[in-house]
Amino acid sequence: MATGRELVARIGPAALSLREVARAAGVSHNAPYRHFVSREALLAAIAAAGFVALKEALLAAAQTEPEWRLRALGKAYVRFALDHGSDFLLMFGSAIQKEDYPELNEAAAAAFNALRQNVAMPPVGDPEIGALGAWAIAHGLANLVANGQLPLERAFAVLDGAGPNQGSG
Repeated sequence: MATGRELVARIGPAALSLREVARAAGVSHNAPYRHFVSREALLAAIAAAGFVALKEALLAAAQTEPEWRLRALGKAYVRFALDHGSDFLLMFGSAIQKEDYPELNEAAAAAFNALRQNVAMPPVGDPEIGALGAWAIAHGLANLVANGQLPLERAFAVLDGAGPNQGSG
């Protein structure tokens, strides 16, 4: 799986083959099939591990004072995308038929639940809607950072509430 992750980062998920993973890992070309039934199964396992790591990052960020928690969660999400760009893009990309991999879906749901349970919303309204809004903002910024379209500092400035007309950033 580690070799698969390295190759995804280098050549992208579309170019990945189990034969290439075997060659890079220095094992027989059939060895990966003992662990993964297909290339997509390997990609799903890599994505699931990414969601587990994202969940852990969100839970760590949630260990802050409630008034700073939403910003901390957003920054952790964006930082994860920057530090694990190829994993992040695989996790949310279209290279995997996600409905075919229950473990991947469970890991993704657990990561979202870590966000949802730690987003403090006013008592009125649907907390699920508030969590989806927070996720959409963090995910949009993270995607821009992971794709090199926005510097990390600018993404953090948005999360800190410093807009372009306020002179900071």
